[in-house]
Amino acid sequence: MIGLIADLGSGFLGKLVRIGQAWLMLMQAIIVQPKASSLSRLIQQLYVVGVQSLIIILVSALFIGMVLGLQGYTLLAAYGTEQAVGQMVALTLVRELSPVVAALLFAGRAGSALTAEIGLMKATEQLASLEMFGVDPLHRIVAPRFWAGIISLPLLVAIFSLVGIYGGHLVAVDWLGVYSGSYWGNMQQAVDFNGDVLNGMVKALVFAFLISWTAVYQGYTCVPTSQGISAATTRTVVYSSLAILGFDFILTALMFGGTV
Repeated sequence: MIGLIADLGSGFLGKLVRIGQAWLMLMQAIIVQPKASSLSRLIQQLYVVGVQSLIIILVSALFIGMVLGLQGYTLLAAYGTEQAVGQMVALTLVRELSPVVAALLFAGRAGSALTAEIGLMKATEQLASLEMFGVDPLHRIVAPRFWAGIISLPLLVAIFSLVGIYGGHLVAVDWLGVYSGSYWGNMQQAVDFNGDVLNGMVKALVFAFLISWTAVYQGYTCVPTSQGISAATTRTVVYSSLAILGFDFILTALMFGGTV
């Protein structure tokens, strides 16, 4: 019994140590004196992290919007209110699906790639070489990738919402015959910019922080072997996904808990 308690205590203390290490690494990475070369590295990472994730975001958003348009029409037609399908599609996307689905896709595509890239640099001793030359790898390697994730995901979420809304329009209006004016009019009447759109973007920022932090930390602290990199990449996807879903509940309760 005493041994079990000791093991539990040791495991808990180990978790606290890792959390502390993650916070220290984050603070050292984001407190960076801007340099001209930092901007070029950031732009390069914006392309790698953001632009190269665009295809999966566009395709997923289009089909999810089409599914929402179809299901919304089927559900609302039973009550004779199928003209309000645009309202349902837009609110579902901007409040919930766009931030969550885009974040999950981003974690699976960009987050895992960041972890694998930094882990490979560690395994091939590139990070150690930078330290030998007096270059801080946290500033040169970790910081641009972290900030690229923070910037990219909210933009991808906004694109996801736009494409999803047009996907719903494609099904509801062009296929099922909902009046286009009703689709856009009900949407504009129901969606509040401050209460819905901005809250969705706040979610996107929180998710971007969680994914980017998890990805760079797992890559920077992974065991420098092929198995270690593989395990760190898996942890990035799993931890990021759980964090997204958990914080989505918390943020939704805070933002929309009193909304009827």
